[in-house]
Amino acid sequence: MSKRERDQKTNAMRELERAGIAYELRTYDGEDAAVGPELGVRIAASLGEDPDSVFKTLVCVSPAGAHVVCCIPVGSELDLKRAAAAAGEKSLSMMHVRDLEATTGYLRGACSPVGMRKAFPTLIDETAQLFERIGISGGRRGVQLILSPEELARHCGATFADVIRDPAQQGA
Repeated sequence: MSKRERDQKTNAMRELERAGIAYELRTYDGEDAAVGPELGVRIAASLGEDPDSVFKTLVCVSPAGAHVVCCIPVGSELDLKRAAAAAGEKSLSMMHVRDLEATTGYLRGACSPVGMRKAFPTLIDETAQLFERIGISGGRRGVQLILSPEELARHCGATFADVIRDPAQQGA
């Protein structure tokens, strides 16, 4: 492998390869991706993927300062109360974007549950179990990894839980 090929790999890819976890690499134009609530749905569509099978990674903080990583379908909203209950926390709030890189090593729009600076408790929405393979961020804008949700959960020590808002509540 050349130095250029090695430099193209992200921490997430290297970590999955070390663990022997198979993944498929998908790329898209990450530079033109304006951040917004429908970004993940647009990216999933551009890759020909079902948006329900492509997961975004959100990082939350407890009142005591503990971090919890949540992976939810890109078109869904996180239910902070459900996530807190599943994580055994009294409450959770979203981590401020200015703290994301220092805490996880990832930029907004490129956060992956794999390859963070430190292992954090991780919740994957239970709908991931409906799919043989799901998409997650590859750790860089423009990079998606498609892999088994069970292997992802096992590798991250994650728990499957109902952590998304009911569709009737989304946007409310």
